[in-house]
Amino acid sequence: MGAVTDDEVIRKRLLIDGDGAGDDRRINVLLKSFTKWCNSPATPEEGFTQYQRMLSTLAQCELSMGKTLMVYDMNLREMENYEKIYSNIEQNITSAHEKIAECKKEIQRAKRIRKNRQEYDALAKVIQQHPDRHETLKQLEALDKELQHLCHIKENVDAKLELRKKQFHVLLSTIQELQQTLENDEKSDNDDNHESPAENGE
Repeated sequence: MGAVTDDEVIRKRLLIDGDGAGDDRRINVLLKSFTKWCNSPATPEEGFTQYQRMLSTLAQCELSMGKTLMVYDMNLREMENYEKIYSNIEQNITSAHEKIAECKKEIQRAKRIRKNRQEYDALAKVIQQHPDRHETLKQLEALDKELQHLCHIKENVDAKLELRKKQFHVLLSTIQELQQTLENDEKSDNDDNHESPAENGE
């Protein structure tokens, strides 16, 4: 006779125990015991002993059912929690796309500002070639202030763009970690579901 494989043990166990928890077998035993108890001409002491055994079996079935309901409720809460997390991730992704689009617009504005600054620099060089006059000096001062303002704007835009890049990187890392956690949880649940029947069959 060949060695019995794990699959055969699991299959036989499922045929006997239903879902692997032994509830179907307990109920069948309880029904048979009840029928035997009703039809058996046993003494009162023996009948009482059988009655106590049936109560014990019934209590085990009720306990198993209670555990199953608790697990079911816990799974429902976990599903709701995962749905909330998924919704938050979608909102964060949408927000990140909006921020990226805004950053692209800011980059375009910064490019225009840099182009204007280059034009202002060229204009300032032309002005400097003219004879020194009071009005020319005033114009040069105004241009210098404008250049400083544009440089400040560019620095702010560059700093904000760098911040958005870091935030988006953190968001992507969080999403990848969450996805890995969900995959590990799913793999762990699958492993538990495969191992539990095998343990019952040993």
